[in-house]
Amino acid sequence: MSSLSFAERSRRWVPWQGRRATAADVALMAAIGGVIVLGLVVRPLRPYLIASNPVLLEFLGGGLAEIGAAAAFARIGELPLWLAIVAGVAGMIKLDWLTWWAGRQWGLGIISFFTTSERTKRFAERARELDPWLLRLAVVLAPLPGVPSPVIFALAGWTRMRLIPFLLLDALGSLLITGLVAGLGYGLGQHAVDLVLTIDRYASLVSLTIIGFALTVPLIRKLIRRLRRKEVGRLSTGPAGTQESRPG
Repeated sequence: MSSLSFAERSRRWVPWQGRRATAADVALMAAIGGVIVLGLVVRPLRPYLIASNPVLLEFLGGGLAEIGAAAAFARIGELPLWLAIVAGVAGMIKLDWLTWWAGRQWGLGIISFFTTSERTKRFAERARELDPWLLRLAVVLAPLPGVPSPVIFALAGWTRMRLIPFLLLDALGSLLITGLVAGLGYGLGQHAVDLVLTIDRYASLVSLTIIGFALTVPLIRKLIRRLRRKEVGRLSTGPAGTQESRPG
């Protein structure tokens, strides 16, 4: 029973069906793991690249802040505005096909992997019956802030949307949001650049703080769990440190 219980609990971290993973499952999980590692590597580099090479940071990170910063540099003539927009779009969509593939390969399994919300899972199951045009519109709107884009991209793959239309719709939505953010950054111009340069000046401190925080938090959590276990053990024993005797 205990092994079965463990297997049931481990299903949360296994998006595929069945006991054994196929070669495609392993390759896809490795690719998703690579995306996670890339995000962890880029995070401490952001304070440096946002001032020295915002176009590269746009492509690597694909974030809205990076797009706005690149457009601000374009305003003062450091780089062409079209390059900031193209790099922003490429950065936002470069790995979305992996999520589409995961939806095609695993269906609801990958959606459950992305979210624990039962409401989102029910929505995903109902969305399979939606008009295909509504799903296409959802893909276009997925890059907007606050929208669960991984769920929508996985749903597109699950419903067998073809890859080329998916990439075109994804690129269209990313172009719309990139153009909007780039326009704001271009309008701010020198004020935004001054802010970016200030961030760059303190880049070392920011990076060390991020790295230190990432290393410290797991240790603190581990210490808290250890203290809680000791407290539970102390309360379960008598004053002398032995099990309290019960009346016979």
